[in-house]
Amino acid sequence: MHVRRLSLALAPALLAAAGCLHFDTLEEPVKIATHAQDWREAVIYQVLIDRFDDGDDGNNYLLDRENMARYHGGDWIGLENRLDYIQELGVNTLWISPVIKNIETDANVDGYHGYWAVDLTQPNAHFGNLDDLRSLVRAAHERDMLVVIDIVANHMGQLFFYDMNLNGVPDILLQGTGTRPQGTPVPPGFDQSGFTHITEYDPDFNPLGIQAFTSLGPAGPAPIVFPYDPKSGHVTPMPPIFQNPEIYNRRGRTFNYDDPQQLLTGDFPGGLKDVNTTRCDVKQAFVDSYARWIELTDADGFRIDTVKHVEREFWRYFTQRVRQRLAAQGKTQFFMFGEAFDGRDDLVGSFTKNDLPSDAELARENSCDDGPKLTGDQLDSAFYFPQHYQVFRDVFQDAASTDRIANLWANKTVNYGTVAPKDSAGIPPYKALVNFIDNHDVARFLYFARQRVDNDPAFAGKSLRDKELRLRAMLQNALLMLMTAEGVPCLYYGTELEYRGGNDPSNREDMWRPYPYLGESAAPPAFDTTGPTFVFTKKLIEYRKKLAALRRGDTKVVWSTTRTGDETDAGIFAFERAGGEAGNNYVLVVFNTNQNHDSRTQFDGATMTVSAPAGAVLVDVLGGNKKYTVGAGGVLDLTLPPVSGMLLVPQQDV
Repeated sequence: MHVRRLSLALAPALLAAAGCLHFDTLEEPVKIATHAQDWREAVIYQVLIDRFDDGDDGNNYLLDRENMARYHGGDWIGLENRLDYIQELGVNTLWISPVIKNIETDANVDGYHGYWAVDLTQPNAHFGNLDDLRSLVRAAHERDMLVVIDIVANHMGQLFFYDMNLNGVPDILLQGTGTRPQGTPVPPGFDQSGFTHITEYDPDFNPLGIQAFTSLGPAGPAPIVFPYDPKSGHVTPMPPIFQNPEIYNRRGRTFNYDDPQQLLTGDFPGGLKDVNTTRCDVKQAFVDSYARWIELTDADGFRIDTVKHVEREFWRYFTQRVRQRLAAQGKTQFFMFGEAFDGRDDLVGSFTKNDLPSDAELARENSCDDGPKLTGDQLDSAFYFPQHYQVFRDVFQDAASTDRIANLWANKTVNYGTVAPKDSAGIPPYKALVNFIDNHDVARFLYFARQRVDNDPAFAGKSLRDKELRLRAMLQNALLMLMTAEGVPCLYYGTELEYRGGNDPSNREDMWRPYPYLGESAAPPAFDTTGPTFVFTKKLIEYRKKLAALRRGDTKVVWSTTRTGDETDAGIFAFERAGGEAGNNYVLVVFNTNQNHDSRTQFDGATMTVSAPAGAVLVDVLGGNKKYTVGAGGVLDLTLPPVSGMLLVPQQDV
């Protein structure tokens, strides 16, 4: 459905209070309020706006729907028009891609994803205007849904090039004579050299800063040039601070992420210009810019991109000043979770700890303004990438041993913050990690799962339908883990419709052009709510809402195994959710992730014991309400088919 919406005239007033940036042409802020109560109640639905639905033909310009790296036409009105679909699924929180103006296109790739900022003060016109964004947030709140906005504080888009040969235009250069084979040493006394390929938009990292050179040799630091080309969206960056060359690190592209200097000060690959986030004026600019979008829309949280590429001193300043500024206007419980695209659990968790620096460092950080003294507080939560790799990829996709789940979870209180930051969402970070199966930066679960099944000798000679039904079982088992594990579940749009695209941009499909369901030949209607995985996901979310233990209960692993072969318990993993703030509510979740045989919660004479008392009757609400009675001493011997799970609830709670 396409709805044409006329924009209201926007007053060109300058809207900044003392110390704030000017947001020309945007309306006065709305009255903001606290809409979140407990973020553990949230079920997040991640939406890439450009790919969800096209609700307004009026903002359809420079579209190319046949190529995945170009704009396709989704917008905020389109998402608002589809809130019925999202609410039917049961999710109650939207995470939307960045809202600010981007570079239009660069090297024949568009900024449809939102991560190529050029103007932090204006909305991305492809998605609509401020009225449209406000309307989306207001409509979500009317349905008791929350809205999280994606932001970036590490870099801007490809705003400038390094004029390395001092000719004033961006070149792709070949440096050297080409007389020496690549990689061979230069003998003493010889000056032969190989070719070096250089693009002045994205040269490799140099710790001294990108250097100019001429035929006579080095010529000092390379000037940077901001091209002006409105057609491609290379325009004057805003707010004005981002026009100052001194606020960029100007060291070129990161190519070694294990080098701390490259990690923190290198340009993000693709020519995204790294900002010096240790500067006070940069810290203040990002706080002013992004807090302003909350004041303009009344949204409820931030998902923050590329946090590991930014110094922790910035996160201390940014999170505390944003919380303080919004709380003073009535918005508390503001939730900020960060993305460190990394499998190292200690690194990801480090951004959620109360990370108090030395007195000298803290004094320097506090010198940026006259606000409340900074503490060690950082982010509320993290996007749980270690679990994506070690649990959803290794175990649920590749059938690795389930003890790695237990080991990962056992380190939560070591690697993540255990005390809620002051004035934050109020939950200890280790209990509010954002769980996900896949997202816009990794191939969808079904993409690699298909390769696993296709290469499984057990499926040799079996029909395509048999293989695809196994794929569905694998995905639904992963969804059961997503919706029952401690933390905040996040579902990537289209997973409920069994989307299966590969790596970026293939994993950024159009929702209005759905795949056929697994095992079927014809595609369903767009936004279908009758498909098997949609129905299964909806059921899981309903149980999550009904059972306090799945939202607020503590976690206790009651069975994991190192075994992956023919052993009786190979692939078994089981955990309880109970206690904590869930009161007496109790849930037992049991998986068989083995892809070849039935497995039991028993091995070598030992049997799983649970906290439920002897004689308690547990009902598998996902398995036809089949009943199981707990034996003496809490013993519970269960057998599960390959790639399956149980959600067991005390009979009195069903």
